[in-house]
Amino acid sequence: MNYTTLSSTIQAYVENDFPASVGSGSLTSAQQIATFVTQAEQRIYNTVQLLAERKVTSLATVNGTSTVAAPADWLSTYSMAVLATANTYTFLYNKDVEFIREAYPGINSTGTPKYYALLDDTFLLGPTPDAVYTLSLNYMAYPTSITTANTSWLGDNFDSVLLYGSLLEAYTFMKGEPDVIAGYQKRYDEAMVQLKQLAEGKNRQDTYRTLQVRYPVK
Repeated sequence: MNYTTLSSTIQAYVENDFPASVGSGSLTSAQQIATFVTQAEQRIYNTVQLLAERKVTSLATVNGTSTVAAPADWLSTYSMAVLATANTYTFLYNKDVEFIREAYPGINSTGTPKYYALLDDTFLLGPTPDAVYTLSLNYMAYPTSITTANTSWLGDNFDSVLLYGSLLEAYTFMKGEPDVIAGYQKRYDEAMVQLKQLAEGKNRQDTYRTLQVRYPVK
């Protein structure tokens, strides 16, 4: 389901074209629907760890500087490693800022980074790099919204959760009937269970080392 289809489906389900009006804050129909969808995407992406949210990038340290800026789209870190010239990875340990400040208190506490901590939108490294190192950062970021790209992994592979998540946002905005909202919530929850089984179950195991997923037969 692309965004064009998703947008028209939302309007059809709730029987509302969301025209610009005093109640809409003078937002256009397109702006209102885009807000419903992006809010639904945000809820989904923060509930389920999808492979589509994972990104890998390289960061370069500065000799004598203990911090390195995070990517603009960074949300959380999966891992960070020093990447050697032989393409070997030495993974850093995640610590608190206080640990690094106490372990490496002086400006002369330099060497190959072993630890990192979150400091605003930057990473604090310990010890302070004594050369230019390449860091491999595996991190979480929001995928490009379907409202921007017209297609997305969710739209192509799991449009049910995206649709019912958007309907919840739209019908809540409309101050709709509680029983209808409850119905949308039920369908959304059912779709989320299936999505979590895929993303956090099937995508994280194989039948070589773990048994095939089994569900009770009723």
